[in-house]
Amino acid sequence: MSRAGEGLEQLDAVSVLNAKTTLVQLLGRAGLHSDDAEELIGLVEAGALAGAHAGIAGTAGSAPDGKGELYTAGWLDGAGAVTEALGVLAGRALREVLGEDRAAGEPEARRPVGRMDLERAKVAVLRSYLSFTEVSDLDPEVSEQVLTAVLGTMGARERAGYAGRLDAFATEHRARLERLYAEYGPGSATAIHGRYSLLHSPTSVAVLERLDAVGAQLREEWDAAELPPAWLEGLATAWAASG
Repeated sequence: MSRAGEGLEQLDAVSVLNAKTTLVQLLGRAGLHSDDAEELIGLVEAGALAGAHAGIAGTAGSAPDGKGELYTAGWLDGAGAVTEALGVLAGRALREVLGEDRAAGEPEARRPVGRMDLERAKVAVLRSYLSFTEVSDLDPEVSEQVLTAVLGTMGARERAGYAGRLDAFATEHRARLERLYAEYGPGSATAIHGRYSLLHSPTSVAVLERLDAVGAQLREEWDAAELPPAWLEGLATAWAASG
């Protein structure tokens, strides 16, 4: 066996399942429901397969030099087959964790925003927010209501990948976001109460991303949640002024 494959014979299916079950039980002792724990683990598993697929795809188009045309052709065919198979496995794993059973091309149904959707979004928005400003105080319950409206504009697949989408938005608009929080966020002369209140909440980054991507849908979810219209309009006004 090659050095790269050493130890893989120990990662049998029973041992992997045992590790997963152990983790679910440990998370359960910490207060996390088993369904929520399995969803998180499933997303990590799907992500690992997607990462392996991307890694192989990045090298599948080249073969070792000096081996001849037949060797090169066989190498490329084999690498292509492995890449395709990993892509199928990654897609299947993601569909399973998201509970997707729709046919190809069928629109994705919107499911209610769940606890894990909110928890993953909280982690993502706080990390992004703190890269621009400092923590401020805004009612946590209000923040959950805002995030629920934000996530209501997305299907399950979009929610699963929202941290990446939010990171891409923050990277693309970094200078503009820095200006925005410097003028209206924590530490500025703008009070926490008023039309710019949302800039004192980590959820503001998520709201801005949705305003930029699907403004009309966000406004529908916002109205349905009966959130203060002034918050959304104030954020939109500040965002336009910072451009």
